[in-house]
Amino acid sequence: MILIPAVDIKNGRCVRLFQGRMDAETVFSHDPVAQARQWEAEGALRIHIVDLDGAVEQKPRNLELIEKIVSAVGVPVQVGGGIRSMETISHYLSIGVDRVILGTAALRNPELVRAACADWPGRIVVGIDARAGMVAVDGWVETSETTAIELARRFEGAGVAAIIFTDIGRDGTHGGVNLEETKALAEAVSIPVIASGGVSTLKDLEALLPLEAAGVEAVISGRALYEGTLTIAESNALFQSSALAVDAGRS
Repeated sequence: MILIPAVDIKNGRCVRLFQGRMDAETVFSHDPVAQARQWEAEGALRIHIVDLDGAVEQKPRNLELIEKIVSAVGVPVQVGGGIRSMETISHYLSIGVDRVILGTAALRNPELVRAACADWPGRIVVGIDARAGMVAVDGWVETSETTAIELARRFEGAGVAAIIFTDIGRDGTHGGVNLEETKALAEAVSIPVIASGGVSTLKDLEALLPLEAAGVEAVISGRALYEGTLTIAESNALFQSSALAVDAGRS
């Protein structure tokens, strides 16, 4: 398991939202490129970028800025927000993005996900954001009648690299990860799961460790890192010691 720091971009700045509300933002940096470099310097093994403007406007709005971030860091970068076409996916991958995240498109245009997985194996991630267990789309503005587990199961065998599961009610709240729903989703599919929403301290990561056996391979954190209640170094140390313990147990 690894920790993936988030760089959420809105109006050219790094922000964190409270429960996905675009009108409830906290600005943490005016320089997303410098912020990504900082996360890498602190030990990040991957960086998670969300184009929040793109998510709401249903098309990428921060392409140039994201390209600068990708060029500035040496670790893999995954990007989501407003991605609705093969052309956009191709563009992101061509500028060095490692993985492209499809969220709204996964619900409304599942064939796009399958086609993208066929063209770019291992490079497509499905983002499932849920409010009370139901999938939310268009920057979390609209809540559908589809459950998170139902949507995830639609992509079994499609070649999706991972599923990012975010509990919107926990996002930006420091309330801890929704362990029950994250575990249920991970156990429902064979696709690796990345947990998101609610991480506050190292204790939240310790609580997640048992879910690794169910298929949870990583966790995304934003506010906790910005506010200093969690660090990348201590997270890496926790996961490394856990992996060593597992290896020792096997031997």
